[in-house]
Amino acid sequence: MANTYFKFKQFTVYHDRCAMKIGTDGVLIGAWASRYLESAEHILDIGCGCGIIALMAAQSSTAAVDAVEIEPDAAEQAAENFRNSPWSDRLTAYPTSLQQYAASCKTRYDVIISNPPYFIRSLKSEDLTRTVARHTEMLPFHDLIDGVLKLLKEGGTFFAIFPYQEANLFIVQAALKGLYCVERIDVRSTPRRPIKRVMLRMQCSLQDPVLHELAIENEISHDFSAAYRAMTADFYLHF
Repeated sequence: MANTYFKFKQFTVYHDRCAMKIGTDGVLIGAWASRYLESAEHILDIGCGCGIIALMAAQSSTAAVDAVEIEPDAAEQAAENFRNSPWSDRLTAYPTSLQQYAASCKTRYDVIISNPPYFIRSLKSEDLTRTVARHTEMLPFHDLIDGVLKLLKEGGTFFAIFPYQEANLFIVQAALKGLYCVERIDVRSTPRRPIKRVMLRMQCSLQDPVLHELAIENEISHDFSAAYRAMTADFYLHF
């Protein structure tokens, strides 16, 4: 594997022109959401970067998959990855903001997935494209929630992944507008480490959420847990 691409079982993703490279967050939320896509006809990836989540969604469904990315180089990279994939006829990248896309889009989606910008209080990078990818200034939580509510089909599902504190804040803000957490997975690096990420499955129906935990590794580095292997086995070459 070179620095410019990541090879999965059924596709290769180039990410040399993206500010944020492929990481565990995108693979995790893409793999989890893939379990719920069997009957989906239209899927949206918000803030797609190089397109990894959209490609995972296309692999796991027969749906038309749209992807929105505000950073031009990343959007073009996603479009190239889509064209070179086995599902090029079902994947479309839109180089625009969610706010602009939601204002004009007529499609209503069965499933929306996002690994959104989330570093609300962290220091700003000197690299503008990295700042756009990592921070909420370009996509505040209230705009993300409004966009999801406008674009989500009745009975549809929204998936997202956040750091622990931001997840709790997002759950509260979303509930105030009628978007509720129905399932939550708290993700730890290892069983004894603090919660690092939170994955959310959300719908416009109020119910008691189902709660889970997931450890990526066992206590030994690179000794991936059985649960993580099972979740991502359809995508990683080495699982």
